[in-house]
Amino acid sequence: QEQLVESGGGLAQAGGSLTLSCVASKRTFRGFIMGWFRQAPGREREFVAAYRWSDDHTSYADSVKGRFTISGDNAEDTVTLQMNNLATEDGATYYCAATYVTYTVPTAPSAYPYWGQGTQVTVST
Repeated sequence: QEQLVESGGGLAQAGGSLTLSCVASKRTFRGFIMGWFRQAPGREREFVAAYRWSDDHTSYADSVKGRFTISGDNAEDTVTLQMNNLATEDGATYYCAATYVTYTVPTAPSAYPYWGQGTQVTVST
């Protein structure tokens, strides 16, 4: 009974774009910090971006700065990750996560108690 549901993954060419969405089910996560993480086979789950509903604050991993944009839609209770100029190394399973509001946005997966099931992103050359 996941409380976060991701969508929008798929196949893109290098240099292309994909948009991932995360919608809350069964409860709202407005007022939380929403994060996107990714995990490639054989690698640790890593932070990608985060959005704080209370003040629209965003945080990004250095590897995606300038290419990815995270945003929240209050009306739809949805958090979106717009991914542009994709590279093959961006291919991974992407997970949406939520945690309680803190001043410093956490980047460790262990700080997020709520997770979605993930959506696969594949980037071809």
